[in-house]
Amino acid sequence: MTTPPPAHETDDRAPGRTGGGESFDLGRLLAERGAERYDLHARYLNHQLPRMLHTIGFDKVYERAEGAYFWDTDGNDYLDMLAGFGVMGLGRHHPVVRKALHDVLDASLADLTRFDCQPLPGLLAEKLLTHSPHLERVFFGNSGTEAVETALKFARYATGRPRVLYCTHAFHGLTTGSLSVNGESGFRDGFAPLLPDTPIPLGDLDALAKELRKGDVAALIVEPIQGKGVHETPPGYLRAAQELLHRHKALLIADEVQTGLGRTGDFYAYQHEDGVEPDLVCVAKALSGGYVPVSATLGKEWIFRKVYSSMDRVLVHSASFGANAQAMAAGLAVLTVMEDEQVVANARATGDLLKSRLGALVDRYELLSDVRGRGLMVGIEFGRPTSLKLRSRWTMLQAARKGLFAQMVVVPLLQRHRILTQVSGDHLEVIKLIPPLIVGEEEVDRFVTAFTAVMDDAHSGGGLMWDFGRTLVKQAMANR
Repeated sequence: MTTPPPAHETDDRAPGRTGGGESFDLGRLLAERGAERYDLHARYLNHQLPRMLHTIGFDKVYERAEGAYFWDTDGNDYLDMLAGFGVMGLGRHHPVVRKALHDVLDASLADLTRFDCQPLPGLLAEKLLTHSPHLERVFFGNSGTEAVETALKFARYATGRPRVLYCTHAFHGLTTGSLSVNGESGFRDGFAPLLPDTPIPLGDLDALAKELRKGDVAALIVEPIQGKGVHETPPGYLRAAQELLHRHKALLIADEVQTGLGRTGDFYAYQHEDGVEPDLVCVAKALSGGYVPVSATLGKEWIFRKVYSSMDRVLVHSASFGANAQAMAAGLAVLTVMEDEQVVANARATGDLLKSRLGALVDRYELLSDVRGRGLMVGIEFGRPTSLKLRSRWTMLQAARKGLFAQMVVVPLLQRHRILTQVSGDHLEVIKLIPPLIVGEEEVDRFVTAFTAVMDDAHSGGGLMWDFGRTLVKQAMANR
């Protein structure tokens, strides 16, 4: 019988064994070639990304990060109000998540054998389901779009129907299935044919009922708060939609990839409305702790039993890296931190403060038309001003490309105030704030102070901001 080596003890002389590879030194590699980052990306990856970053002055060199902050090579700090598109729910490099990953690597587990049942997936599923009281089973994948793909497959198989409804302006991912329920033509163009799914207006119960009467609808997939534009479903819509769907033997899928795990001040965004119990729920992003890609599709018992109806169907839906030990350890650490540090309550309180402080500025600035959202998912919308001088400049921007004013705000927030934000979608005059859920009053003060300064500059009628606007106009015209 072969005696297994103690953890970390390996034969570094044998090919294929761990312990060799002395020629690889990550620190040295980064020190020697880190300065080539933008050139490497332009040469080997998406060449348009560095081009875009250079154009708008976002081509920074960040050296390290912790919590809600980055630091550049000169030691300047930057406030992160983007959180990696929502991935960094606990901020960057939370010590509990870091330790969990060190521990799981040091344990040298027999991971991904595919023919055993490791404890970590079951433990994470159990813990995740405690926050999802009406759901009973979990499938673990690797990304938000994979969670959506899983929900689409399960809904179609469980109902025996082909068609899924989705809302206009929705974003559910970019793989072929999730792209079929993506409500933005800019993402869909050129990738047809897609699946035969059907868009309906967000909040329109009559449109939902009309499609359901055709008898071929498997499900409606919906973001309780749409990421594009930060639009909430109308009060009562989700519960009424659920009742309509169930009456027609169709399912409700809640896409909580961005809104889930505390982002909106409840564990899930659909929990803001009483009586809503989706049949399938998709989560990802923040569950990773910002380290290891992971997603989860949660569902009702009967759906899973129908999909996995026999031993012959045991692998009918699976993922090569799904439920790997590192991802499961990260997820368990994330949920524990959220409970121990009351992260959801902080997101609610800090989000209320941020929204109220920004909302108080709407009457002060004619270019600012609305502040909306829940928890730490806040949309800032700009609109046509009333004064003649500002109106003429606004019209110039809109004629070139809708959304340029929001970009004009994002750039000085980074360049002058070292705050990273994002526009909320193409051709939208909306900035979306989705900071780490650990931010507090200090970060709110810093953002509101900076945003006020940018708005003051925009309303002064001159200065660098409008000079940059002219640059954006030229760029937009050139792209035509």
